[in-house]
Amino acid sequence: MTGDFEGWPRAAFDVLLQLEGDPPAEVRRRCRRDREELVRRPMIELLNAVADADSAYEDFSVWGYGEVLVGAWQRQHAIVRLARNVELSVRFDLDGLEVGVAWWYAPAVQIERYRTAVAEPGSGRRLTGIVRKLEREGFVISGDLLKRPLRGSPADHPRAQLLRHRSVIATRPLGCDDWIHTPAAADRVVSAFSQLRPLAGWLVKNVSRP
Repeated sequence: MTGDFEGWPRAAFDVLLQLEGDPPAEVRRRCRRDREELVRRPMIELLNAVADADSAYEDFSVWGYGEVLVGAWQRQHAIVRLARNVELSVRFDLDGLEVGVAWWYAPAVQIERYRTAVAEPGSGRRLTGIVRKLEREGFVISGDLLKRPLRGSPADHPRAQLLRHRSVIATRPLGCDDWIHTPAAADRVVSAFSQLRPLAGWLVKNVSRP
């Protein structure tokens, strides 16, 4: 894959180690420039490379230093917006890269659309097949779930577990081997995003439509 992205330098991990836990303000100030240059800038370059590979990934954001949540200084997040409340994600930290897709923080109308689509035999079975394939490929399916089966649906509904979801998240770590220091990291993200496209497409079509 061509472009400016060359992977994360090894020094990026040294910066993250200095930001372990909840570092004092003095440490955060001292590390700010290095973190921007060695941690955040490669993430921006990676997302640009991914967008060059597929224009569907052009709408992205990479969290800046001031947007990092307290206690998360060691993690660099980025998202790719696909539709309202549907996002692909990339995370870089001391464990390397993690990718995912999430439908979350959804309004009530989207949650109702989701439940209707899951209950409907055609779209519901397609989602079941998508989820099972992702699990076989190493993705973890999670989200905000009702504590009990959805009221009004049979306890033995074939998709009872999916009906409990108020959000759907699929994530998988890509690891931290030597490829993370090379342009090949972008290829791995593109490949993982391709695996996630069926779930993302199902959510956009059935849940996040205007």
